[in-house]
Amino acid sequence: MNIGILKEPPARERRVALTPAGVQALVGGGNQVFVERDAGVASHFSNEEYQSVGGTIVYTSDEVFGRSNILLKISSPTQDECQRLVESQTLFSFLHLAIAKTTVMKSLLSRRVCAIGYELIEDGDGNLPILQVMSEIAGQMSSQIAARFLESNNNGRGIVLGGITGIPPATVVIIGAGAVGGAAARMALAAGAEVIILDKELSRLRTLEQRFNYRVITSLANEYNLKKALRFADVVVGAVLIKGERAPHLVTEEMVRSMKPGSLIIDVSIDQGGCIATSRPTTLDNPTYVLHDVIHYCVPNIPANVARTATHGLTNALLPYLLALAHDGVDQAIASNSGLAKGVCTYDGECTNEAIAKRFEMGWKEIRPATSTAV
Repeated sequence: MNIGILKEPPARERRVALTPAGVQALVGGGNQVFVERDAGVASHFSNEEYQSVGGTIVYTSDEVFGRSNILLKISSPTQDECQRLVESQTLFSFLHLAIAKTTVMKSLLSRRVCAIGYELIEDGDGNLPILQVMSEIAGQMSSQIAARFLESNNNGRGIVLGGITGIPPATVVIIGAGAVGGAAARMALAAGAEVIILDKELSRLRTLEQRFNYRVITSLANEYNLKKALRFADVVVGAVLIKGERAPHLVTEEMVRSMKPGSLIIDVSIDQGGCIATSRPTTLDNPTYVLHDVIHYCVPNIPANVARTATHGLTNALLPYLLALAHDGVDQAIASNSGLAKGVCTYDGECTNEAIAKRFEMGWKEIRPATSTAV
């Protein structure tokens, strides 16, 4: 199998799809791996490292597109990239089709591309193993981000997360008790902050209460409780996920107006549209803007700022699925692995995900694996 690794535009993304160790595993299985020159540089993986494990360095993205059966990237495909895909090629990426343009979806379908979203692949327990890795990183980083942008030189409130003797700590409000929310709570508690977690499911809140030995405050995520919590918040972390769908706006613009001047919103849900009404995507180079005297940090790819760690984590989670595809072929791997099949969004010219089909108002065809095996 020929597998290609694209270099991402550094202004948009700093991760790379596989580490040299991942490439070595694929080459050892009899596959050829084409790596676009300098694809790993932002993650501090050199061209020489990829070559030393059997990877082939190519000098243009056109070569990667043209020579690969399976194409690996990180960020959501652009319309230009979709138009360069070869018919019946397999694309692995964070797709986020719930917020994609219609032209992107049409291109994937017209080229009969097998488009697999990292964020939708499931394991045998129904978890999202690849997304989980990135969610843990983004959740951990929320405290680093908060500490930085609460400082006075960033027009923040001029406070430290943990407070000092005689001065109370910052209040961190986390909306969503999943992987991002749990990681964010752990780091905020470690910094000494007061942590309030809101979610619509009591069972998820109960799990985090027990995990953190009842050191967090929990509340149901209804309008009344959200309004109350946001008035006291120094930091709000938006961590809402509905698999395959656009994130709902749980926080209204009126709630944002009620927040303290210089407080901070970190909308981790922005890659699925954001859960804050006032959120709009920002970039790694220009990560924030101020609206209603509240700082908004809305970078869709937060883990890209720790690109090396994130690339290692992505490779660890992705490689078993990729090895199965390379060994068995795309059709057989999807048919025999229900977890991998869950990640397939387009296949043989048809939409294969119900939520995405609803988003684009089109029909869909379910992939029915031959067995229920999942990695």
